[in-house]
Amino acid sequence: MEFRAETRVDFVLWMENNVSRNILTRLNDPADVVRVAAVSRFWYQFVATNEISKQLCLRKFPQLSIIARVTEPDENDVECSNSSWDTLKREHSVYASLLEDTEKSNFCPISNCIRYAVSASSTNHYLARRDIYGSSIPPFWSSIGHSDPNAPETLIYKLIADLCVITEIQIQPLKGKPIWCSKYVRFRLGHPKSLRDKRDLLHWSREQPADHKFIWTYTSQEFPMRQENCLQNFKLPEPVLCVGGYLQIELLGRTLKCDLDDLFYIWSVFNTSLS
Repeated sequence: MEFRAETRVDFVLWMENNVSRNILTRLNDPADVVRVAAVSRFWYQFVATNEISKQLCLRKFPQLSIIARVTEPDENDVECSNSSWDTLKREHSVYASLLEDTEKSNFCPISNCIRYAVSASSTNHYLARRDIYGSSIPPFWSSIGHSDPNAPETLIYKLIADLCVITEIQIQPLKGKPIWCSKYVRFRLGHPKSLRDKRDLLHWSREQPADHKFIWTYTSQEFPMRQENCLQNFKLPEPVLCVGGYLQIELLGRTLKCDLDDLFYIWSVFNTSLS
């Protein structure tokens, strides 16, 4: 009776480096990156050295390309090592964890992820009194009147976290007749240009535009708004990772003119959905 030993080949060792890297970067399940790195010490070194988890993360969330350096707090060592291998290990750990945490099965939907309003290009103070709506109503806003029906308005909000995955944004025109709604809406996600700008925003006047203090890493297409008194959902083509935690809502075009002053206005209530 004859037995033949089964021949097994480690493709990472057998194939050329770029071929193995190409295979691993085609993984569909981000959790597989962690499993691959756990196969052996050599595979872990291959995954970390070739930045497989980082490449998969950037492919899923291109907004992460703005990150220049990854740090990880260590209770025993305040300053992280800057050696090449320690940097690669740290980046693998962070990007692999981010991939796992942003899987749809792990998402925890939140109905309202706006923390507070940062600024508006204009505000009608008479119409924007929040005390008449109560604390349970989402933030209400009204523009000042404008003679040009194409004059845009921009609103900037701080989200509940500096790292958010946004799937859709909801806008509701003010209840009543007629409907004071913009024709189109566009969304931007991003972060302050510098730490100084971020500190300035803590004391920023909401009546003063703050667009110049931000870098917008994502810009959506223009969505048409229905001229209806209902909560309107604007689903992004794919989930977007907001690094920095700031949302800009750009309202484009005005539909109605006020009979009292012959000017165009926009009134809306805002809410965003996070998952």
